[in-house]
Amino acid sequence: MPIETATLIDVHAHVRLEATNGAAGVHGPEHGVDENGLPWYRVGNYRLSGVRHANSPFTDPELRLRRMETAGIDFQVLSASPLNYFHHIDVPSAVSFCRRHNDALAELVNRYPDRLGGLAALPMQEPLAAKEELERSVTELGLWGAATGTEFAGEPLHSPAFDPLYEAFVKLDVPLFLHPAPAGIDGPPGDPALKRFDLDVIIGFAAQETIAVATLIFGGVLERHPRLDVWISHGGGAAAFVAGRLAQAGIKRPWASQSMKKDGAFEEMLSRLWFDTHLNDDRSLALLTQVVGPERLVFGTNFAGWDQPENGHHGAVSPALADNARRLLRKTGTHQARTHQGGTP
Repeated sequence: MPIETATLIDVHAHVRLEATNGAAGVHGPEHGVDENGLPWYRVGNYRLSGVRHANSPFTDPELRLRRMETAGIDFQVLSASPLNYFHHIDVPSAVSFCRRHNDALAELVNRYPDRLGGLAALPMQEPLAAKEELERSVTELGLWGAATGTEFAGEPLHSPAFDPLYEAFVKLDVPLFLHPAPAGIDGPPGDPALKRFDLDVIIGFAAQETIAVATLIFGGVLERHPRLDVWISHGGGAAAFVAGRLAQAGIKRPWASQSMKKDGAFEEMLSRLWFDTHLNDDRSLALLTQVVGPERLVFGTNFAGWDQPENGHHGAVSPALADNARRLLRKTGTHQARTHQGGTP
């Protein structure tokens, strides 16, 4: 079903592409089967064992489409697996990977235009290279925006070095999707306590998402780029739960800007971000909805991942989430008409 008429649009769905094997040089990625018949997948010094790569919905589009059908998902927006962000490796290898990934992703979604859309991978350790790859991916390949991690080698998310990239998102009129990656894959190892019980994925991701929300707001990114649309995975981590403390920090802490000290300033900025609904708990989703409002929520599943709900989603899903996704992805009739006339919404 085309995205324009889809009633359930999943914007949080990762893909691993066979065409990218070896695209990052010595960093991989590569996959195989060990002596016990267990599949493995390698990125740099990180090896994921026991999780199927070949013949899975991550890599086989026909399996993906069948599982989407079972879950009642009409349309899906694909982005790179967090294992494949490569934000901490050397720049030439990162650029090589992103170019090959984006070429292959564009080819895939163009085969299934009524079921799949795609977001570009970007070499964020070099902001100008990221800008060039975003422009190529959108204008030449037809991808719908970009998806990146939340931490990169070199510059933080709020660095002025990223301003030309953010300006490019606005000029191209496409959104940015932020999603964490496990610490230590191709970058710093992170807190060793998070290696217990897979907490790097369970709690570490939520921490990265919450930090990203705070950084975008306190770092002035949303003030400098008022038309930039950013959406953040897993409901923004713990942002809704700690929103009151973050707002108070904006008023009281000495580093806060004057604009943050106004009553309601933090809440206003928070309501400008977008969040997917993949929270695994209706109570958490209710709090997020109360804090940021229903018009900034989009449906997501982490499709085929360990934490995807058993039937693909939590019960009934409001049709409003599909309308929100179309606004975020610039797929409304109004937006398309304006784009056709050479304008922006």
